[in-house]
Amino acid sequence: MDKLLAWTARHWRWLVLAYWLGACVWFLFSRWRGIELFQLNDTDDNMRIAQVRALLNGQDWFDLRQYRMDPPLGANIHWSRIVDLPIAGLILLGRLFTTGPNAERFAVAVAPLLPYLPMCMGLALTARRLIHPAAFPLAFAALFFAASTNGMVMPTRIDHHGWQLAMLALTIAGVADPDGKRGGLVAGAASAFSLSIGLESLIYIALAAAAQVLMWVDDRSQRERMATFAVSLAAGCTVGFLLFASYANRAPVCDALSPVWLSDALLGGALLWLIASLSPERWTVRLALAAGAGVIVAAFHALAWPHCLTRLEGVSPQVAQLWLNNVREAKPITDYGWQDQLRTAALPGVGLIGWALLARHHWRPERDLARRTLAAAAISVAPALLLLWQMRTGPAAQLLACTGAAALVWVLLPRAWGSKNWLVGAVGSAALVVVGVGAAAPLALNFVPGKPRKEWDKQVDKANRLCPSLWALRPIAKLPKGTIFTFLDLGPRIISVTHHNAVAGPYHRNGEAILDLMQAFRGPEPQAHQLVLKHHADYLMICPMMSQATIFMSRAPNGFYVQLIHGKVPAWLQPVPLPADSPFRIWRVVGSAPPPPPYSRG
Repeated sequence: MDKLLAWTARHWRWLVLAYWLGACVWFLFSRWRGIELFQLNDTDDNMRIAQVRALLNGQDWFDLRQYRMDPPLGANIHWSRIVDLPIAGLILLGRLFTTGPNAERFAVAVAPLLPYLPMCMGLALTARRLIHPAAFPLAFAALFFAASTNGMVMPTRIDHHGWQLAMLALTIAGVADPDGKRGGLVAGAASAFSLSIGLESLIYIALAAAAQVLMWVDDRSQRERMATFAVSLAAGCTVGFLLFASYANRAPVCDALSPVWLSDALLGGALLWLIASLSPERWTVRLALAAGAGVIVAAFHALAWPHCLTRLEGVSPQVAQLWLNNVREAKPITDYGWQDQLRTAALPGVGLIGWALLARHHWRPERDLARRTLAAAAISVAPALLLLWQMRTGPAAQLLACTGAAALVWVLLPRAWGSKNWLVGAVGSAALVVVGVGAAAPLALNFVPGKPRKEWDKQVDKANRLCPSLWALRPIAKLPKGTIFTFLDLGPRIISVTHHNAVAGPYHRNGEAILDLMQAFRGPEPQAHQLVLKHHADYLMICPMMSQATIFMSRAPNGFYVQLIHGKVPAWLQPVPLPADSPFRIWRVVGSAPPPPPYSRG
């Protein structure tokens, strides 16, 4: 066993590469049919490919408006070009040996797998530094069962979440690094890269910064760690802003790396570098300096950017009520069924226990190792706790639980295996591994009979499956080009697989278009007519029983959408024939604008 552990520790880089390649083969095999059918299941994946096409067709590098949504002005998209680059590069590479559509299939198949390698590397480094040089295969075993995490790097999942998870794994690896200067540099650079992509990891980055500070408060020899973190974070954010911030993000917006967060990073970085340079002997003085720096940054943010003290999306109360508050992934885990709860939270729960055991295991032998373990554990526990706020933290919670799960098995397995009763030792060891790597819950759920589906739920599932499909949209794509007024969740899919434009998608900066769409389907017919004409729509299309449609049915039973599905079609809509088995209903918009409707948005 000692020889095997020594061999594993010595060849760890090759083993990481082998795991990544093996996982890529498995992911490609499991998603092959989806690649063939160009199944971009998330709205953001469809919008991402539309953004990449616009870039390849000559759109300005810093102009991220999507002009095929709500033309002619287009939709304001708050992303950056960073994630567009590998997709665009793969498309150009694919065009060297295949046709345009197949080049895109190649790109959407390969691009999500790229961030999986730095993610695996970050996990391996953390396990090697905090558990044992040969413990990282246990973290990979847990990662294999981290379904929420793996879902972010599956082929066709081309949006930015995989890259942000990879940067989060590298940030934790930097925190765990015994070389303070190198660890601070990696953690700061990875955090800056993540912020340049989007703000989804902002909470974890703030915790990583706090971890650098508290390690320095505990031991002044950590000043190089904190200083390099501060400089690399500030410099990285500056480079990210200069190279990737869109024209829209150069305004003081709250939902992307803008002058708001850049100024915070620069001020915070300068203050941390300054107090690291001072590094007084007494820990109480260091704590006071750190607290003072935090107060200065918080005060600056509050005074300079007071509009960023509330919800960062900046949507109106109406848009929040009619749309954003209904986004399923933004709801807490307690709003989900017990099977979804168990499937998502089992691994983070095991990880919490493992992190606690690891911290206890390191508490006395070596203070530096204990300090790094506590810092990494504090950040890793955060997304698990945040599941009580939003389910969307599940991928990060499972990813950061992998090291804790590996620690649980590593610490307890020798005790179980060393039992005097061989049966207890064998069965207990096997059970410990299965539970410890998070395999017990998903395996057990395979044997739990699902709750009988109601007919209503079956219809919703069918509509959600069919309406975004290429098969269903092919007749729509054959119609003369126009702008389609339809559900938010269909807008990005329409512009990604047809030549049509759409009025809106689920992108919060475009609150007016979102509100118009929601009010059109929920309100009276004259209001709908006015709003359809306002956006110069050529077609109006619905997918009965799609999830968003059920909200219209339940909350506006007398609204325009319900009138349509009951056959009360106004004269300004002319039916467009579709195949009998089409899940859509579509009408051409005809006629002139009616008189202003007697309604108010207040």
